[in-house]
Amino acid sequence: MELDHKNTMRYCRHILLPLVQEEGQERFLESHVVVIGAGGLGCAVLPYLAAAGIGTLTLFDHDEVDITNLQRQILHTEQSVGVNKAHSAHKMLNQINSTIQLNIIDKAFSAEYTHIIELADVIVDCSDNLETRLLLNELCWRYRTPLISGSAIRMEGQVIHFPMRAQDPCYACVTSLFGEQSLTCMEAGVLSPVVGTIGTIQATEALKSLLCLPPEKVSMTLYDARYLQFNTFDINKRSGCPICSIRAAD
Repeated sequence: MELDHKNTMRYCRHILLPLVQEEGQERFLESHVVVIGAGGLGCAVLPYLAAAGIGTLTLFDHDEVDITNLQRQILHTEQSVGVNKAHSAHKMLNQINSTIQLNIIDKAFSAEYTHIIELADVIVDCSDNLETRLLLNELCWRYRTPLISGSAIRMEGQVIHFPMRAQDPCYACVTSLFGEQSLTCMEAGVLSPVVGTIGTIQATEALKSLLCLPPEKVSMTLYDARYLQFNTFDINKRSGCPICSIRAAD
């Protein structure tokens, strides 16, 4: 897509921003972002990336919409129950922005799709299991593809932006400290707007990555919805990490 008169009008609120301007919007239009999961987080991430004019969005999700999803997964409607989430999301996203390219893969992400990670500009991880998160982390580290990780449960959430620079820690460094969440939303519940808060932060970080505005240092941002508090903790690179300790400094 080109930044013609029509697009200039559509994205003028971006273009007015000193950190975006025409060059930044053109970068969005030329970018390819991959989103893993069209659940609670993905349903918040995807509309903003589509509305922002990301030229190509690739979405993975093998699951079907269930009535229990409707409380928080706002891209899906009552008519979507029983429909694959990726296809349901596609229908809504196309109404938000019909000018972008939407690639829908109605399967779980696996190593079969390594080439997609290699060619993408940013990966937004909205998955709900450690196996997928670790695989994405390994592939993103291998190809130096920025990874935006998010999760939410009960009235809490967290976001981490991994630029995948040689000096940075990776998601495997985090799991070595905290492990996997033992409960899921199905078991513990989640307040519906919490996934929206975390997902919109993930979308923001993805856009910042495309604008070459990565964090100076990798940190975990924790959100406590009950007390309306945000806390940030630096993440240290783990010596001997099987993923991120094997690449020499840039």
